[in-house]
Amino acid sequence: MPKMKTSKTAAKRFKKTGAGKLRREQANNQHLFEKKSSRRLRRLERDADVHPGDAKKIKRLLAER
Repeated sequence: MPKMKTSKTAAKRFKKTGAGKLRREQANNQHLFEKKSSRRLRRLERDADVHPGDAKKIKRLLAER
């Protein structure tokens, strides 16, 4: 059986923590900053956990068991 290939697009978007959880960047933090408050931008800088319902699919894209 051949090895599963890692989805490179998923690998760029999701990171695995030491505890095995998946993290992702938050949306709305790429452009059009003038209209967004500093408070909102600081909040958006933080990574968010991947929803448990999506974790199984993402792990498969990252070629994990």
